[in-house]
Amino acid sequence: MKTVFVMIKCELGRTYDVAAFLADEVPEVRSCYSTSGNYDLLAQFQLEADQEIGRFICTEVQTVPGVKDTYTIIGLNAFTEDRVEGDCDAL
Repeated sequence: MKTVFVMIKCELGRTYDVAAFLADEVPEVRSCYSTSGNYDLLAQFQLEADQEIGRFICTEVQTVPGVKDTYTIIGLNAFTEDRVEGDCDAL
């Protein structure tokens, strides 16, 4: 599996639409946060080992209605395991 973080700049007034689309329609999304600064959203995607990152970003993220620009960060190594929110035993 590959972890990819994508910073997404949205068209004015479209941030919530883009976030909803990603959450509802893109099965590879693991999390999506609104952010301050130059980009509106930060989304984490989990891709299969054989999925090409560039093609995925071009076809599944940049084509979402309301997406204006993206900046991709490839995760190299996870130092923590995914935790279930509210699970105190995971700490």
